[in-house]
Amino acid sequence: MENDKKALADTAMSDEQVKEMLSKYDKESSYRDLKGAMGWVVTILAITFSLYQLYISIFPPPPAQVHRSIHLAFALGLIYLLYPATKKGTRKKVPILDGILAVLAIYASLYWYFNFDQLITRIGAFNQQDYIFGGIVILLVLEATRRVVGIPIVVIATIFLLYALYGNHLPGFLTHRGVSIERLIGHMYFTLEGILGTPLSVSATFIFLFLLFGAFLEKTGVGAYFNELAMAVAGRRVGGPAKVAIFSSALQGTISGSSVANVVTSGSFTIPMMKRLGYRKEFAGGVEAASSTGGQLMPPIMGAAAFLMAEFTNTPYWDIAKAAAIPAILYFTGIWIMVHFEAKRIGLRGLAKEEMPDKKEVLRRSYLLLPILAIIGFLMAGVSPTRAALYGILTTIIVGAFRKETRMSPRDILQALENGARAALGVAAATATAGMIVGVVTLTGVGLKFANGLLSFSGGIVLLTLFFTMIASIILGMGTPTTANYIITSTIAAPAIIALGAPTLSAHMFTFYFGIVADITPPVCLAAFAAAGIAKSSPMRTGLNSTKLAIAAFIIPYIFVLSPELLLIDTTIGESLFVIMTATVGMLGISAGLIGYWMDHMKVWERIWAISAGLCLIVPGLWTDTYGLGSLALIFALQVMNSRKKKMAVQ
Repeated sequence: MENDKKALADTAMSDEQVKEMLSKYDKESSYRDLKGAMGWVVTILAITFSLYQLYISIFPPPPAQVHRSIHLAFALGLIYLLYPATKKGTRKKVPILDGILAVLAIYASLYWYFNFDQLITRIGAFNQQDYIFGGIVILLVLEATRRVVGIPIVVIATIFLLYALYGNHLPGFLTHRGVSIERLIGHMYFTLEGILGTPLSVSATFIFLFLLFGAFLEKTGVGAYFNELAMAVAGRRVGGPAKVAIFSSALQGTISGSSVANVVTSGSFTIPMMKRLGYRKEFAGGVEAASSTGGQLMPPIMGAAAFLMAEFTNTPYWDIAKAAAIPAILYFTGIWIMVHFEAKRIGLRGLAKEEMPDKKEVLRRSYLLLPILAIIGFLMAGVSPTRAALYGILTTIIVGAFRKETRMSPRDILQALENGARAALGVAAATATAGMIVGVVTLTGVGLKFANGLLSFSGGIVLLTLFFTMIASIILGMGTPTTANYIITSTIAAPAIIALGAPTLSAHMFTFYFGIVADITPPVCLAAFAAAGIAKSSPMRTGLNSTKLAIAAFIIPYIFVLSPELLLIDTTIGESLFVIMTATVGMLGISAGLIGYWMDHMKVWERIWAISAGLCLIVPGLWTDTYGLGSLALIFALQVMNSRKKKMAVQ
């Protein structure tokens, strides 16, 4: 027994290995480790940032321009202190140039705070000093975003800014009247349609508090508890470790805002376990990458994009969470089925009893889930997301006090405040940069132009338009974090689907899903690359495996548009249940066909037949459902007969 437990412990990566892996694949985790006076400066600045955000959530905030500029000032200052300009940059101290940039970023961002009355009185008639400071903020935001988020989103934002300046020289439908540099700067920083627009507003309210809530949860040990709970629920089942990865990642997704962070956090534990049990290393990495990416689709937070979607679609937040629940469950159901069939195909067992955690102890610690349940309860009761997050933080502190090992000391609370602020830096930078993209769209109308071009290119054919929008969303989503990912794809690609007559929420969910699966879609699949690093497997093969496992994410969005009942839009409970049932059975057929196993090994023609039948069940309609159900029933009967024949032959 002791040997089994030791072997199980040996499968997990050390804390240092986890940090190294995060630093390699997650830009937000590649920060300086500062000590001494500068370390204290960063700590005090981060804690002050969190305290300011808590204050704003309780008391009336200042004017929008002032509040958002203060939020931006904290974020930019911390980014320049914490994140080096290059990978080879020093990790132990802050270079003089970065110190200067940090001070300049704070002062320039607070330009609205220092000059609010004057700026309001001269709207539309800004002076040279205004334009200089506005230009400085634009450049500082782009550079900070490059450091903490990565190059892809900065490249996209730069292309949009250049389009605003020089798009009048383009031929065809993309041309516009042209924008002067002064008008562009004014629109980007001195209106609420650019850097200080809706994306940064959501970051400065809902998102920050939910990230802070996640930081407090981590301090109570809930992240480690998710792994233990997943082990207790799924560990003994066929292919147990892979199912542990699925269950754990779904739980982690409720509080996490990063696919890569999900992979490294839970994958450092589950991937070695899967390999030890007998899964191929590419498959093990693919399971974790697909599951962790799916965590971004899981309500109530959805990688912080749920709050942005509520603002962009003018839909109550709780309606967004409800609409996303069924598709997310179908996504994880699809991965679960495929993992089960793969385990049956190669004859894998679950974990031994000796390798399992003590179920009684796991149940005794189930109180750690109360803060998450409290958040959901508050939201269902109609409490605003801001208040719900605030109450969730208080609930976490109270619940943590139940037992000595989870009780938070004043030091723990201060560390949680610091960690929450650090977690918000990437989101703040990404939303500020994405705000520039949105600003160019409103300034030039390129979103509608792109939608009309896409419809023209597809000839107005629904499935073809959806396919092209899918490709555009995947490309736009490559290498960008969840929040920025959603902002870009919904702004550029969603209008084309809305033009087809689809509900606004369906269009936004469609682009959101395909922007997210960019994390596991080759050639740029950061979540799969991180999983491959842990599994020591081929990155591309791991990406292909994760794409296959996440096939539901490539199918379900089409149902959003073809059958909005899946999102609970204008439907009855009966209609929704029927769509869910047929979609689930369809996923069963597709999964069996892709893996090549159901009750027994499948022949090539059986696999093709099962996939086609599954697809028919996912496409709504009487004839497609009839064909799909009938075909899968016949395939199942053949599988049972073949399985029995083999058993009788062995006897």
